[in-house]
Amino acid sequence: MKNMTFYSYSFGCRVNEAEKEEIDRKMISLGYNFNDVNSDIIIVNSCSVTNKAQREARQYIFQMKKKHPNAKIVVTGCAATYWLKNSQTKAVPADLIVDNINKEYLTEIIKKRFSQQSGFHPGDGTGTTNKFIGSGRVMIKIQDGCQRFCTFCIVPYLRGMPQSEKIKNLKLKIKQYEGKVSEVILTAINTQAFGYDTGEKFVDLLKAVIDNTNIPRISLGSVHPWSLDTSFFEFYERYKNKKRLVNFFHVPLQSGSNKMLNLMKRGYTKEEMLDKLEKLRGLNENTLLATDIIVGFLEETDADFKETYDFLEKSPIDKFHVFRFSKRSKTAADYMAKRLTEPSSKEKEARALALIELSRQKLNKFMAKNVGRTTKALFLEKVVRGFQEALLDNQLPIYVDVKGRKPAFGMEEVRAKIRDVEIVDFKKGQLFGKIV
Repeated sequence: MKNMTFYSYSFGCRVNEAEKEEIDRKMISLGYNFNDVNSDIIIVNSCSVTNKAQREARQYIFQMKKKHPNAKIVVTGCAATYWLKNSQTKAVPADLIVDNINKEYLTEIIKKRFSQQSGFHPGDGTGTTNKFIGSGRVMIKIQDGCQRFCTFCIVPYLRGMPQSEKIKNLKLKIKQYEGKVSEVILTAINTQAFGYDTGEKFVDLLKAVIDNTNIPRISLGSVHPWSLDTSFFEFYERYKNKKRLVNFFHVPLQSGSNKMLNLMKRGYTKEEMLDKLEKLRGLNENTLLATDIIVGFLEETDADFKETYDFLEKSPIDKFHVFRFSKRSKTAADYMAKRLTEPSSKEKEARALALIELSRQKLNKFMAKNVGRTTKALFLEKVVRGFQEALLDNQLPIYVDVKGRKPAFGMEEVRAKIRDVEIVDFKKGQLFGKIV
């Protein structure tokens, strides 16, 4: 008999990554051994935010089945939920498909379904399962689902209405990592929806984490536009001097055109968001601001796109993730498309490339401004030619010179730890530094 092994892979957002980490921890606690080379069970946490994301998940599943014909393929997540809802599971070579509603029971379902097979038994629960724990970081999902139903978005249909973890439970979950990790990343489908079902508030969670836990770095996967209210800014002004809050905000705006924001049913204007973005930058001049942008939404003209381009160019946002609009069935946009015009694929591609280039220019400019600073950095695992990767206090990656250092500064000693780093150079799109 051999010990049963597993491997997991996640597509899409940081919430998916946080869920994958939780699945990994549960699998190990049940006695399964992690093995990324030759696994008996391959778990795929899929994404369905765009048609492309769903297609990539399907392709990956086919590749895994071909590469590991004897492995049991288990698929969960948003694409899995979509396939189940639309009777498309036969098009996916999976041995088990579990929707989002039952995802929390996934490991128990796997154990019941596969562990009794002849020739297999659970192992001793060994193996490092992900890059975050190995680098001193852990993702914690605080909330799932969304109540907003933006016209382009399929997420509420696949994840349901908001479901939040209680603050007291999150405090306990985070405290169990004290002394084990250096950073906690709080992730949510929609931070504004935290407490929608429990009566608690997002800012109260942030206060509780700072006041009741001791992990050095606290960061947010994303903070959604509707969370940027007076109480949020008051919290950051009060707590920023504690030096535990990472100076990074990913705010998914989706557009810089008021016409597009209205059609998307986002509930804010570009003027309102520009004011809030400037307030975020005002918290710390070294704050890194990022966003998500959709190009080619219904009725987007060249003039509308230029409005978005101009907004992003003058805003304090330093980095954008650009998505081409992908019509998803049963969303409001799917019905709107019957009467509204959708830009061509060629137009979407040109607009996406223009924003990607603008983002590259703005990010390079922001990174270059960091040269000369001395700040704290969290060291990761990756080492390239004597330079070890780390994350600065604003999540910018930096490569730190560890060549010829004393053993105390070797890879094993600084990995997953926080050290003072001087940022000494910026070249070829990358920051370089040294330990001080």
